[in-house]
Amino acid sequence: MATADPAADLAPSELRVLVAVEATGGFTAAAAQLGLTQPAVSHAVRACERKIGVVLFERGRHGARPTPAGVRAVAHARRILRLLETLGAEARGAAAGVVEGPLRIAAFRSAAAHLLPPVLARLTARLPGVRPEVAIVREVGRGTAGEVADGRADIGIATLGGSQTIPAGLLSGRLFEEPYALAYPLGHREPRGLPLIDWDENCGSYTREWWSRREWLPRATIKAQDDSVVLSMVAQGMGMAVAPRLSLLGAPPGLAVEDLGECRPRREIGYVTTPAMAQSLAVRTFIRELRSTARTALDPA
Repeated sequence: MATADPAADLAPSELRVLVAVEATGGFTAAAAQLGLTQPAVSHAVRACERKIGVVLFERGRHGARPTPAGVRAVAHARRILRLLETLGAEARGAAAGVVEGPLRIAAFRSAAAHLLPPVLARLTARLPGVRPEVAIVREVGRGTAGEVADGRADIGIATLGGSQTIPAGLLSGRLFEEPYALAYPLGHREPRGLPLIDWDENCGSYTREWWSRREWLPRATIKAQDDSVVLSMVAQGMGMAVAPRLSLLGAPPGLAVEDLGECRPRREIGYVTTPAMAQSLAVRTFIRELRSTARTALDPA
């Protein structure tokens, strides 16, 4: 690949092509999505590669896959395109202090279920033109923070301080700390002798050291991908679970909860966004309402 041309800026149309190729996995599919011809998409990708000075996609019989450079370029492309969209919306509403358009939110299931409804109700009352778009993202791997870093979300509700660090370049803010508790079938006399039911998203980095010091806590014998499924199994008498407070809110009937004492594990819940999106009216208002809701998020009432 030739040396990059620093004087050659990428056009928004070229950024859209990069995003479409990555999303569809091929030049032909991207062309259909964008209403272009396949040669036009191929030409646009080559132009981007020439301007940047690096190969962005591996071409093959099975389509086009982004190279490591391509993964990063597409993430930037998404974020730039979103900023251009936000620029227009913010400018049009500047005089009246309003804004219109989508607000893309990534959240793990229990946060989406118990934090977002009151937040979004107040947000849309303040900014009726904002259209929330909520993606439920499992908090494993890169989780909700990864969605923000990759330009797929404007803001994410995330677990902070665990084994997965927040991607560089993002802003984060702490909302509250939630404790873990033991969930077991209602009426069971020896819950600590039950099989353990767990799920991959259960933030092991918060509990690993605590679990290692509990001789009564066995290896998980049943695993599920969702905390609500785990708690339903517990309520049916299939075992016990160690779960964070948000997951236990609205738990099914037939479930009992035991406090694990002063040494119980805890996890931090917060938000992540980009420095640029943090300046937008919709995101600023969302964070303000989120902080207000978080103050009473774990109130038993």
